[in-house]
Amino acid sequence: MLVSVVVPCYRSAKTLPRLVEDLSHVLPEATTGFEIVLVVDGSPDDTWQVASELANKYPETRALRLARNYGQHNALIAGVRSARYEVVVTMDDDLQHPADQVPLLLQALTDDVDLVYGVPTEEEHGVVRSFASRLVKAAMASTLSVQNAKSISAFRAFRTFLRDGFDGLDGPHASVDVALSWSTTRIAQTTVRMEDRAEGRSNYTTWMLMKHALTLITGYSTEPLRLVGYLGFICAVFGVGLFGVIIYKYAVGATTVAGFTTIASMVALFSGAQMLALGVLGEYVGRLHSGSMGRPTYVIRERTDGDAHPDITTETD
Repeated sequence: MLVSVVVPCYRSAKTLPRLVEDLSHVLPEATTGFEIVLVVDGSPDDTWQVASELANKYPETRALRLARNYGQHNALIAGVRSARYEVVVTMDDDLQHPADQVPLLLQALTDDVDLVYGVPTEEEHGVVRSFASRLVKAAMASTLSVQNAKSISAFRAFRTFLRDGFDGLDGPHASVDVALSWSTTRIAQTTVRMEDRAEGRSNYTTWMLMKHALTLITGYSTEPLRLVGYLGFICAVFGVGLFGVIIYKYAVGATTVAGFTTIASMVALFSGAQMLALGVLGEYVGRLHSGSMGRPTYVIRERTDGDAHPDITTETD
């Protein structure tokens, strides 16, 4: 099996040397050939310099440098599109995904499976971070109908031909997992060991997870628009019912002047519903406007060698 390992890199100058060294020891025994693709996502430190040095030191390693910081998923797409081999493995740059667990992903990628997620035995995040992570997975499960959404992680192995489903990912808002779900339903999971972050704090903050959840919901689903429609219908039914009650009281001579509290509550209720609807519609209009501006998913500033979008090489070639 020929394998391309794609690693998005941001502020990881201290961890990359060990990661590449570990992969260089593990992959020769687990594959018939491999490459390591380091995608430096506009990191402000010397991550690019370290990645370039590693590319010179290890023949199987290549490095791409994006023009600015585009985000983890955009960097992944750049790396996946530059992969040369028939299977892609994606992993983080902070050593939380141990190199010796990659063979477990490859073993689970059987003939009847196209995509495997590495699921930790136990996730050790804070309460807020865990909530944000569950929110992202819930968004994918409920609004996008993504199978095995609870198993989704950044530690993946999939067949490279699935990247053909990335062709429609234009603009700044991208999700690798959504694109993969468009391409296959043959998805599996396997339990892997996760390590603590080796250096510093995670660059993928709770706020970024929340924004990613919003992107998933408004960028790839029309479910919120349906919910707004349901809310409008409920408010309309409530209004008609209230009007009927008033007419009935007038007919039987029991008409009373509504109190200020009742009127204020009703105005607040309907105004809130209208503002919610406008907010959802505004988010969709904003996404459409952002997409119409032609903003790229990523731009490659430089690379150590090779084509940015090569053909896939298999063992039979």
